[in-house]
Amino acid sequence: MTTTEQHPAAAAIDTYLQLCEDRELQAAADYLADGVQLIFPGNRTYASLQEMAQASKGRYAWVRKHRTDYSVGERNAADGTTEQVVTSIGTLYGENLDGTPFEGIRYIDVFTLRDGRIIRQEVWNDLAESGALQTNNHESVQTSEGTHQ
Repeated sequence: MTTTEQHPAAAAIDTYLQLCEDRELQAAADYLADGVQLIFPGNRTYASLQEMAQASKGRYAWVRKHRTDYSVGERNAADGTTEQVVTSIGTLYGENLDGTPFEGIRYIDVFTLRDGRIIRQEVWNDLAESGALQTNNHESVQTSEGTHQ
């Protein structure tokens, strides 16, 4: 979704998300601050992209994002520094563990940046609620959020 008219913070997040999708995790990690918090549905929290990718292996074969909208704002942190907040909205598409495709699943990611680096990524999506994690043979997929039927 990167365009020449995109806010620099949104362009950085778009590049970061593309690197994550392409599993260029070392390059994506350059966008993260020390002590970053990566928070995913089910309150699964990770301290690195490698940790997040490893934990996702049992959830789906692959997933990508159609990134359709970005919003950028600023706020003052408790310590008086300025933080940027970038929101990415769109839909997910991919394949579950048995190869069944899925698409059109809503997501929203909220990023907090300080000094141009991501200090927090919060992810919300309807992946589990959509049934996309269910396999064709009706086995449930075990996740850290519980078993989905």
